[in-house]
Amino acid sequence: MRKLLLLSNSTLHGSGFLEYAREYIQEFFNKNGVKQVLFVPYADTTSEANYTTKVRNELSKWGFTVKGLNETSDPIDAVNNAECIFIGGGNTFHLLKKLQDAQLLEAIRKRVLTDGIPYMGSSAGTNVATVSICTTNDMPIVHCKSFDAIGLLPFNINPHFIETKEDSTHMGETREDRINEYHSLPMKMPPVLGLREGSFLHVMGDQATLGGLFPARLFLQGQDPKEYPTGSDLSFLLSN
Repeated sequence: MRKLLLLSNSTLHGSGFLEYAREYIQEFFNKNGVKQVLFVPYADTTSEANYTTKVRNELSKWGFTVKGLNETSDPIDAVNNAECIFIGGGNTFHLLKKLQDAQLLEAIRKRVLTDGIPYMGSSAGTNVATVSICTTNDMPIVHCKSFDAIGLLPFNINPHFIETKEDSTHMGETREDRINEYHSLPMKMPPVLGLREGSFLHVMGDQATLGGLFPARLFLQGQDPKEYPTGSDLSFLLSN
């Protein structure tokens, strides 16, 4: 059974690292019997060791131990023996390339979809849980073999979704413009869920629920976008 907690972001303005989501993360881990988390720091481009330490320091306060994928000589074995996987944020292209190079996409997919271990992602880690990384906000600083991601969901997510303010003088494309460009391609493209900061998607089996502090905006190809308030049942997206 699919068990996913997909956060738009790890840090919310005015609060500390993972602080806004603490109760949701604790509940997610505790309900699924998680004691140790395998953390994937591959989205970080500066120091994977420091990133892992940051996550370990925070989650240890909550009663969970953390093992970094950067701390093992056999990443596939670590994934195959993990009881929970958490992929953090950073640059999505860098993250996907490292997962591809280590041949971890299929290993993670199997552990989550077949073996049923819990998966948590934030920002880039949420992007790679979907069909592809085509709706990330990041710059392509490295070349990936493909944009295809882990595929734990049959649709895409745009983390950190934000509207352009009416009084903005910015003349470039808005986030909505960018997503509409994706949906303007002459082939069937999956839905895109715009997750505002402070929000998350919780998936248990065939049930998907929008959680957190703010509504989300759903983009369907050929249709006007629609707002969904927190608490909304988005399970219909799982059968897309």
